[in-house]
Amino acid sequence: MSRIGKSPIPVPDKVTVSLDGLAVTVKGPKGELKRTLPDGVSVDQVDNTIVVAPTSTKRTSRERHGLCRTLVANMIEGVSNGYSKRLEIVGVGSRAQVKGKTLVVSAGYSHQIEMLAPEGITFAVENNTNVTVSGIDKELVGNEAAKIRAIRPPEPYKGKGIKYAGERILRKAGKSGKK
Repeated sequence: MSRIGKSPIPVPDKVTVSLDGLAVTVKGPKGELKRTLPDGVSVDQVDNTIVVAPTSTKRTSRERHGLCRTLVANMIEGVSNGYSKRLEIVGVGSRAQVKGKTLVVSAGYSHQIEMLAPEGITFAVENNTNVTVSGIDKELVGNEAAKIRAIRPPEPYKGKGIKYAGERILRKAGKSGKK
């Protein structure tokens, strides 16, 4: 049985969780999230905790046990505190700015790349080079941050590009001259 799945999920006072079979709805001060969990697990509310258990001993049920527990825990964390990812833009002339709900990135191409923020996601830019993606859905925040990073991933020679804050880029030595 999954070690992660065994532990119950505490529900804060300001968060309400409603269960309808495998459909889980979590409401909190930051917003509301809904998700339908896959078959093979059961979700129950005991006092101020949520317990996720596998419904059988089949492999698929055991595989989904820890996943579903983590998904519900991330939903509760998201509506109470929210999630954010920070990215850094490195390189001369590379910058970002926010226009309404659109993030405009200049990353060394002949044109600017515009990204529209999906529902529930906000972009913020500090000093033209630090981008913050924030929202209540952890999966959506991570995907949007990955899309921004994919515009120009960091290259290993000079480290130019868009990287996550704190990401370590493995550097390579350049060409050596003829000897």
